[in-house]
Amino acid sequence: MQKAIKPLIGIGVTLLVGVLLYSSAYIVSEGRQAIVTQFGRPIGEPITSAGVHFKMPFVQDVRYVDKRILTWDGDVNEIPTKDKKFIEVDTTARWRIVDALKFIQTVQNERGARTRLDAILDGTTRDVISSNNLVEAVRNTNSIVERIEARKKELEKAAQDGIESLEVVEEEVFGDIEKIQKGREALSAVIAEGASKGLLDFGIEIIDVQLRRISYESGVEEKVYQRMISERQRIAEKIRSLGKAEQAKIQGRLSRDLQEIESAAYQKSQTIQGKADAEATALYAKAFKGNADFYEFMRTMEAYKESLKGKTEFIFSSDSTFLKKLKSDRL
Repeated sequence: MQKAIKPLIGIGVTLLVGVLLYSSAYIVSEGRQAIVTQFGRPIGEPITSAGVHFKMPFVQDVRYVDKRILTWDGDVNEIPTKDKKFIEVDTTARWRIVDALKFIQTVQNERGARTRLDAILDGTTRDVISSNNLVEAVRNTNSIVERIEARKKELEKAAQDGIESLEVVEEEVFGDIEKIQKGREALSAVIAEGASKGLLDFGIEIIDVQLRRISYESGVEEKVYQRMISERQRIAEKIRSLGKAEQAKIQGRLSRDLQEIESAAYQKSQTIQGKADAEATALYAKAFKGNADFYEFMRTMEAYKESLKGKTEFIFSSDSTFLKKLKSDRL
């Protein structure tokens, strides 16, 4: 009987040891940390190193929390800026648990942590955005302002040098763009700093906050677009008007140049024609002096050629001087 009981006792002891080991050992994986609780109350410091650890079996339990970087995506909020522009702001942030014990004691789990994040980050974002002008949340640098100012200086110099251009319209298109004092990244840092102060009490650290998307509130957006369209149409009309004025100037210059060219050409042609007539007259005079009868005969033939052509009909008297060559037997 004793021989039969001893193996059973050995098996029982082995099972008991196995159960005790199973109940007392726990594994902490990479990216997680553990808090040991006794009857629901945390005890000791958080276990942050990965590996196998031990606890008291049955009376102690283990709660795990993440130690990786986590993300938070806020709701889209309608916020008025300091310059009375109603915009929709979509915010995102990265956070992590830096004090697991305090985290367990306050918010219990990630669901509770996200509730706190929603309240604190949304509130801080609203405070920061409403305390600054819209331009501060849109741009990070004043580089665009510097480029526009440099362009305006070029236009002013061109105007001083008498170079005609559309500088008036260009300056109107550029307009007066407001310079930023902080910028989008600086506002994000201010939001992160402000939220961190409240979240450290829950064992949470904010790594950074980003203003992911900023747009006009839907009711205002259409009005803004219409105002932008009408403004650009007005500028386009001014550009077209200036273009027509430039066209009229160019056409005027072309007409003046054409008249000058035609006048010079007419003068030159008249000079050439005058010289030719003078040479012809000199030749006729020379011919007249050398053989007056031949000159008279040629001139008469030319007169006949010009007058008696086609079906033209003339009535002359028999003693007409014009027909004497026709009646002459010397032809």
